[in-house]
Amino acid sequence: MNEITGLNKNATRMLTGFIMGTIAMGCIMLGGVPLLVLLSAIIFFASKEYVKILEHKGFYPSLKIILASEAILAVITYFDRVEYVASALILCTFAAFMWVLFRGRQPYIANVATTILGFVYCGYFPLHLLLLRDISSAQYNDGLGFVVMMFTAILLTDVGCYYAGSRFGKHKLAPVVSPNKTIEGSIGGAVCAVIGAVVIGYFIGVEWYMSVLAGFFCTMFAQIGDLCESLIKRDAGVKDSGNSLPGHGGFLDRTDSFIFTIPVMYYFCKYFIFSNDIVNYIKGLF
Repeated sequence: MNEITGLNKNATRMLTGFIMGTIAMGCIMLGGVPLLVLLSAIIFFASKEYVKILEHKGFYPSLKIILASEAILAVITYFDRVEYVASALILCTFAAFMWVLFRGRQPYIANVATTILGFVYCGYFPLHLLLLRDISSAQYNDGLGFVVMMFTAILLTDVGCYYAGSRFGKHKLAPVVSPNKTIEGSIGGAVCAVIGAVVIGYFIGVEWYMSVLAGFFCTMFAQIGDLCESLIKRDAGVKDSGNSLPGHGGFLDRTDSFIFTIPVMYYFCKYFIFSNDIVNYIKGLF
């Protein structure tokens, strides 16, 4: 279902984006269980798309192992029990090997590797949004403002890349993986993202230089995430990850810019904005 009946491609894309954006922002504002439900739904469909892409390549990761592993990681992340993450990842990796050992088929090594990549890439990385939303300190009640900052930076990255690339783009950024992206577009997206982050940072009381760094990291990893998903699709010989979202392709197509950015933003906030330990350590070196 590429287009909604009675609407052209652009109108379909805008309507789908508006509906998904409204649902997403509502769940993010509420946090807690609504956000967990939203993430679980996105992860479920994204994982199915991921497995389908890999099967097109001739690999056969286990969707059951991926979904079970993601469910375990979701529970651990929701209750913020980070001390169990390493144990869970070890257990899930064992499960991937056991599945291939007793029920798998060739290519064995690739099937184990893509199963592990599946629950980390499609599951554990996005689940950091729960941690980012709930992060808090004496200065900040929660991480909602930083989630808004991240979403703004990613959105402006897309807008800036498109318009700067369309007008000034001459030099290819990654011609093999994504021939339409240009270095000029990437720079335009980065400038827009940093400006957006600084504006949001002003309203939530973040120092301007921290906002600049946050915007830079967001735009950098948003663009890397986009290219990495393109790499997976191009290697598998598919154009879109799916057609679940009219006008947007699949869930992976819509969320690829967020997958790497979410954990990066969380750890940046945790160690540089909500805690001064690393900053003070660096200052001590000089």
